[in-house]
Amino acid sequence: MESPATASPVTDFGRTAADYARHRAGFPPALFERLRPFGIGEPGQRILDLGTGTGTLARGFARAGGAVTGLDVAPQLLEQARVLDRSAGLSVEYRVARAETTGLPDRHFDVVSAGQCWHWFDRPAAAAEVRRLLRPGGRVVIAHFDWLPLPGNVVAATEALILKHNSAWGMAGGSGTYPRWFTDLALAGFTGLESFSFDQAVTYTHEAWRGRIRASAGVAASLPPERVITFDQEHRAMLDSRFPEDPLQVPHRVFALIGTRI
Repeated sequence: MESPATASPVTDFGRTAADYARHRAGFPPALFERLRPFGIGEPGQRILDLGTGTGTLARGFARAGGAVTGLDVAPQLLEQARVLDRSAGLSVEYRVARAETTGLPDRHFDVVSAGQCWHWFDRPAAAAEVRRLLRPGGRVVIAHFDWLPLPGNVVAATEALILKHNSAWGMAGGSGTYPRWFTDLALAGFTGLESFSFDQAVTYTHEAWRGRIRASAGVAASLPPERVITFDQEHRAMLDSRFPEDPLQVPHRVFALIGTRI
């Protein structure tokens, strides 16, 4: 998943909901295992997942026995989330709303999460809303699962192609870690801030990597359909010529930041 630098107001992931649901790799099980010692993801917890998209974090918490609500501004993504939930035999409640103004009750949740989405929010407003929603002692977790552009690898080549077709895309070259989010939570009054990160390769066939990239902010979420087709044709040719191994092993980094509401 691409790392955030700037967020374009015209980006609409609802336009790429099918590719998003099919090809975007969900957070790995190791993330949920590493969150448990922080008291996050325990059975019976009331958990709110902001910017849930197709529900990858929400399903992980529901699988662990949480009572999970997923919230997103794109109803198309939530429809895909419901399909994936049914396939997994899981139940999550979904709502269409903004992270900054959820309309949910004060001090109601044990955990509020935000996976791969904090950069899309009005961050000070979202942090204040999270604090309002959490019970005293409740935890917030901001998580990312980013692809890593390394010299000569398929991610770096793909990012260069995205920039060729969409020079306004501002998310290239990320490291998968987010020191600015510490300031967001500290200013909102969260304490005990801790983070961790770890690297993990994700296996993608050529077809799946093309679908993953179509589902990114720089391609189908922001380009018109005819330009997406042109991009995808060039992407296919680039993979065939420069990265013929199939499937690909694509390096990713998991990052999580945890804070406590006092």
